[in-house]
Amino acid sequence: MPEDQKPKLRLEIAHVLFIDIVGYSRLRTTEQSAQIEKLREIVRGTEQFRTADAEGKLLRLPTGDGGALVFRSLEAPVLCAVEIAKALRRHPELRVRMGVHSGRVNEVTDLNEQANIAGAGINIAHRVMDCGDAGHILVSKHAAEDLEQYDQWQPYLHDLGECEIKHGDRLHVVNFYNHDVGNSALPSKFASADWPGSPVAPANRRRYSVIAMMIGALIVVGATVMFLTTRTAFRTVMGYTEAAAFSTGSIPEKSIAVLPFENLSRDPDNAYFTDGIQDEILTRLSKIATLKVISRTSTQKYKSAPDNLREVGKQLGVATLLEGSVQKIAT
Repeated sequence: MPEDQKPKLRLEIAHVLFIDIVGYSRLRTTEQSAQIEKLREIVRGTEQFRTADAEGKLLRLPTGDGGALVFRSLEAPVLCAVEIAKALRRHPELRVRMGVHSGRVNEVTDLNEQANIAGAGINIAHRVMDCGDAGHILVSKHAAEDLEQYDQWQPYLHDLGECEIKHGDRLHVVNFYNHDVGNSALPSKFASADWPGSPVAPANRRRYSVIAMMIGALIVVGATVMFLTTRTAFRTVMGYTEAAAFSTGSIPEKSIAVLPFENLSRDPDNAYFTDGIQDEILTRLSKIATLKVISRTSTQKYKSAPDNLREVGKQLGVATLLEGSVQKIAT
């Protein structure tokens, strides 16, 4: 179809996948050309790209080291990112990172009379991507809250907290990964001791890792017991952890939500430690293929030890709730 006959696509809310090659500017000119051409080939070869493009429902914004794809459906950018990540396994020389956001996008005409796209949706997707390193697929909190409504994506979503972006602003992002795609490592922008949003300060990271492995193992064992009993409780080195299980007709039997843990320490820094423990438990539980695990973003509005466990479980759509408290003990 001639360019002047293609339908005009005007979007208000769109779903954006921003992609770039890490370290692109440090490559030689010939390497830049080869890598951007290979990345373009991979992206254009994905089913999501081909389908949306054929239906006239895809907008593209090329950049020197990557570009943005604007889709009309919520899951399309995530599905496309997964396809790209899998294809990149065969090209370790391509160090690619991706960011996903849903927001306002406008189709505009630039100074060269060429169709282009702009808007907050593009800008925020770019900033989300900038918070990651090679291999990361990061998602804005807004997009993650929409994605967690789909059972298949809940285990992929791992809350990172806030990342500092331009002009001192902060952006809440979620890491998207499982054993097959994405990068589970903490992005370098989140690892700094000066970053207040870090779930675990570096000074506590070693002790946290040891304790987290212990509590993680206990939780996984406990989760199996929870499906067989009405109420299970056990103690850990971190304090008292309680699991309550109940049954409802339409809720999957093997489903669990980890409520925010109560921070028993007077040290305000322990709040990051507490969040880190919750994240570690969620990560370990999400590796159980048959278990539906509710993401952390869905449980943040609930406090630990709620008055009506059955109602909370019904609202979250799970048969099992895990609640508890965390307290650091000086050693």
